[in-house]
Amino acid sequence: MPPTFELILRFAVAYALALPVAWDREHEDRSAGLRTFPLVAISAAGYVTIAQIAFAGSPDAQSRVMQGLLAGMGFIGGGAILHVGRGVHGTATAAALWATACIGVACAYSAYPVAIFLSILSFVTLRFMKKWKPEDRRERER
Repeated sequence: MPPTFELILRFAVAYALALPVAWDREHEDRSAGLRTFPLVAISAAGYVTIAQIAFAGSPDAQSRVMQGLLAGMGFIGGGAILHVGRGVHGTATAAALWATACIGVACAYSAYPVAIFLSILSFVTLRFMKKWKPEDRRERER
C-alpha cells in the first residue's frame, strides 16, 4: 500500500485539478459543476487506487476496474446529454466528465504531468473554444 502522504497527495491533486473545469461548468450555469467534477476526479482516483492495492500484481484485474470506471463514466455522461427540440445540450459537460475522470486516474497512477496537462486543456477548451462555435448553432441549442 502506498504511504499515507502519497494517498493524500493523489486525491488532493485530483480534487484541485478538477476545480478549473468545475468552475467553468458552474460559471456557465450547467447542472454539473463545483460539486460534481471534484467528486468525479477523486472517485476515479479512488477506484484505481483501490484496484492497485487490492489487485497488486494483477494488471488484468486492474484493467477490468478501469474498464468498469470508463463504462460508468459513459453512463453518467450520457445522462448529462439532453435532446431538446432540434438541439442537443450537455455534450461538452459529458466530455468534461470523461476528462475529469481521466484526471483522477492519472493522479491515481501519480502521473501528475498528464493530469495537469488534461486539466489545462479541458479548461481552455471549455472556456475559450466556444467563441468559434457558430452563433446560430449556439442559439438553437439553448
